[in-house]
Amino acid sequence: MVHTKIDATATAWIKRFDTPVASASASASAGSGTTGALAGLRFAAKDNIDVASIASSAGCAAFADFRATPTSHARVVQRLLDAGASCVGKTNLDQFACGLNGTRSPYGAVPNSFDARYVSGGSSSGSAYVVATGQVDFSLGTDTAGSGRVPAGLNNIVGIKPSRGLISARGVVPAAQSVDCVSIFARTVGLALKVLHAAKGFDAADPYARALELTNVPYPKRFRFGVPSTLAFFGDHASEAAFADAVAQLENMGGIQVAIDYAPLAEIAALLYDSALVAERYAAVREFFDAHEAEVIEPVRGILAAGRGYSAADLVEAQIKLRTLAQRVAPMWNDIDLLLVPTAPTHYTIEAMQADPVVLNRNLGAYTNFVNLLDYAAISVPSSLRPDGMPFGITLIGLCGSDLQLAELGQRYHHASGLTQGATGEPLPAPVDVFANASTAPATSAPAMARVAVVGAHLSGMPLNSQLADRGATLVAKTQSAPSYRLYALPGTVPPKPGMVRVAPGEGVALELEVWEMPMAQYGSFVALIPAPLGIGTLALANGSSVQGFVCEALALDGAEDISHHGGWRRYIASRS
Repeated sequence: MVHTKIDATATAWIKRFDTPVASASASASAGSGTTGALAGLRFAAKDNIDVASIASSAGCAAFADFRATPTSHARVVQRLLDAGASCVGKTNLDQFACGLNGTRSPYGAVPNSFDARYVSGGSSSGSAYVVATGQVDFSLGTDTAGSGRVPAGLNNIVGIKPSRGLISARGVVPAAQSVDCVSIFARTVGLALKVLHAAKGFDAADPYARALELTNVPYPKRFRFGVPSTLAFFGDHASEAAFADAVAQLENMGGIQVAIDYAPLAEIAALLYDSALVAERYAAVREFFDAHEAEVIEPVRGILAAGRGYSAADLVEAQIKLRTLAQRVAPMWNDIDLLLVPTAPTHYTIEAMQADPVVLNRNLGAYTNFVNLLDYAAISVPSSLRPDGMPFGITLIGLCGSDLQLAELGQRYHHASGLTQGATGEPLPAPVDVFANASTAPATSAPAMARVAVVGAHLSGMPLNSQLADRGATLVAKTQSAPSYRLYALPGTVPPKPGMVRVAPGEGVALELEVWEMPMAQYGSFVALIPAPLGIGTLALANGSSVQGFVCEALALDGAEDISHHGGWRRYIASRS
């Protein structure tokens, strides 16, 4: 396929630096060779992310003049510079990071790296373009409603949308600050992950930063992935066929497809712009907007102005609705390990997008807006090239803290695709070991944590799960035990409980379980609640690792029903009803 040639000096850049910005230590050691995890790598930053002494425009020249020129780098930029990378410029974006298509900028529409007639996706349009075309090794974007994923999917590159708060957003012009994320673009999962490790770290000066510990075990070999029971591709049969192929590929990799009801997720997605939640977008730039509204382009102006019309009570009402819908969605994770969606359901030309900017932009975000509102992690990876030569990408979505799990599966999927890197034509390098030498501990003095595997009445949605929730425990993995155990329904227990016992080699089965994490200070009081004949021991997991978890005394099995064939307590309970 011959693609339209694109000038590398096109509208992707707002500022290219004459001299790349590097850390002081890196500059001092330039003669002897820069050291650090990212030594020698060049990156670009979306122009709503501060680089010291360079005004951040957020896609609006008047805003760059209005806002004080930063005297320090954004926290994430500083961490990357300290790791040895150098910043070569600032990239174009949909104005105030408000859009998913890359045409909402007075600096010009950013074209697709495969065909200049088509949109690049936004709002991190320039950041995706310069990575796809090989002008930089990686780039920074931001993601509030999908801006770190849609441009990746439309340009055949990788986009990591990390768990909220994992990367500091200090020094980033906010779009909707409570759900904003700094995102990472690269041509491979391996490099994107390397950047993530350098960028992450708790920052007490960021009001939404969190000390997160990432799950450091992969998904089970037989993982369950959710797929919306109804999908819209807006008449794009090429993308529809490409997604069907993606589902089949995940099944070939050991996945089990599970249909999920997408209606509540779609309802949550609509809240971002169609409820009082949009007031947060207005609040982010209120001082500038109230004084210089005419300097903001449409339809961004109309979106921000809509935020003025809501009261505090309206906002509270919208937040309660969001939490209500989140409770409705939560049981979905009892049946799946991750969620699969198209990154973008179709491609649009720049001409078509500019003729119908609101509706077509909304279509591009059909499967993105809900992710940050529900505190999920996500990664967009290339999937295929359609018959017309345009890229198609998929997004893998997981619970908060599942970033490494998503990266591991995403890398395997990307390498199975047979695709080359971005629009460069270069082959993919060898995959990296996602979990090797990966420091998953947060860069802070966070409290020590304990992990425990549960198999029965403490599972999500079960009667005793509140004993975990009351101690601040969070679910970090749904997985299976090694095939070394049997499960029994213990008679006379209230509420009903199972007993899990280890048996001789060849006599056991793999059982479904959940791994939860709680502050170590709460662990003792939790263990004290466990009645005989149950106790805590060491359980072997399917991936070869081990964890503390519920075990049962063998003497208690007299008269107990062997329910191992159900594969887990949840399925046994379902069979009784």
